[in-house]
Amino acid sequence: MTETRTPSPTPRLRQFVLDAEDSRALAEFYHHLTGLPYIEGDEPRTDGAPEGSNANFLVLTDGDGVRRLAFQKVPSMPPPTWPEGPRPQMMHLDFEVASDAELQAVQQRALELGATVLDDRADDSDERLIVFADPAGHPFCVFIPAG
Repeated sequence: MTETRTPSPTPRLRQFVLDAEDSRALAEFYHHLTGLPYIEGDEPRTDGAPEGSNANFLVLTDGDGVRRLAFQKVPSMPPPTWPEGPRPQMMHLDFEVASDAELQAVQQRALELGATVLDDRADDSDERLIVFADPAGHPFCVFIPAG
């Protein structure tokens, strides 16, 4: 006798999508911060022509073409007031680096790209991290894993 199973689909995460009034600027920030390439066709135009509607939704991938981050243009996006206030964060991104030197290099690059530091716990003995706000105001963390 053959057993019949009812499919039980489990969704897989496709990508994280960040809303921004300027989706291109935010995509460029994360492209330069992380080194993630654009999905084919989403790269910034280099011929001086206007972006067109493709700049309304942009995708960054990993080295294997897997979608990681996307950026959706919205008419208005007040930044979160982290860690408290009238507009709490709805989500945030966590990144990690392997060493103090890498954390310092990422901090310098993030600041040069327009991020701001919200909380610097790089010297914390329990959990070393820096909390940033990207240029659109979304919080993100860069950790050094414990151990």
